[in-house]
Amino acid sequence: MIDHAKAIQDCAQGKHAGLQAIFEAEAPQLIGVAMRILRRRDLAEDAVQEAFVQVWTKAAQFDPDRGSGRGWVYTIVRHRALNILRDASREIPSEPAHLDAHVARDDAVTQSFDRLEETSALRTCLEQLNAVTRRCILMAYVLGYSHGEIAGRMDAPLGTTKSWITRGLHKLRECLS
Repeated sequence: MIDHAKAIQDCAQGKHAGLQAIFEAEAPQLIGVAMRILRRRDLAEDAVQEAFVQVWTKAAQFDPDRGSGRGWVYTIVRHRALNILRDASREIPSEPAHLDAHVARDDAVTQSFDRLEETSALRTCLEQLNAVTRRCILMAYVLGYSHGEIAGRMDAPLGTTKSWITRGLHKLRECLS
């Protein structure tokens, strides 16, 4: 059994061991909590991944006088899962008649990359990204797809898609600067 408050304090101090301890002790149970809310494993994993990012970034805000460290982590997961559930209820499923338009728009991703001049700095930097990351970035910034739409088209979990885009944008910034 870990001391959750101490592990959260370690996270607040930038010590990865704290986050790892929480993950190893609680991840399966946290996925179970998220699964009961979301009823889909991929969404539950996304909720837990996003919650761990939030635990890491907001660990300094944890106040042991207001509750237990374990309860704080579970509350974050529960809120992330409820947010995903709420956001999913706002999505409007595509009608089959619109599928042809989506295929044409996906071809636009490839065409937009192909239209870049061979000597352009942007093209050079995009070529340094792996194909999946490049496609996600182009879908977001050329076609205006949301991260959720990209995840659906790439058949990947939302958290993974967000990570691809974030890391890809970081690499593009480094390459272009």
